[in-house]
Amino acid sequence: TGLDGHWRGLTVVATALRDAGFEIIMIGMSTVDEIVQATVDEDVDLVGLSIGGHVEVAERIIKALRDEGIDKPIFAGGVVPPWAIRRLNALDVVVHPPGSQLPDIVASAENLTGRGSPLSS
Repeated sequence: TGLDGHWRGLTVVATALRDAGFEIIMIGMSTVDEIVQATVDEDVDLVGLSIGGHVEVAERIIKALRDEGIDKPIFAGGVVPPWAIRRLNALDVVVHPPGSQLPDIVASAENLTGRGSPLSS
């Protein structure tokens, strides 16, 4: 949502998810409308947002997705302060702030998409 060149964490997470069997579609810095359209066009199972502290932008994306009737799970990462984590959690968004471990992020994606085993919950 506001990557402005900070691609390292996003790339590491995308690689871990790909290695776990997920198909990854990265659309880069995009507008709210572009994210909604890609979600529809690609028929995604999970929306991942790299917010980088831009919680208001993430909230606009979440609202736009829901206004379009898109009920896909959403998870977010990046530099997310504690107050923003609480706001996003209240919107049913799973947040992985800095320091989150890749196995935990992958397990979260598996659980959100129903691909996880009952023991990984």
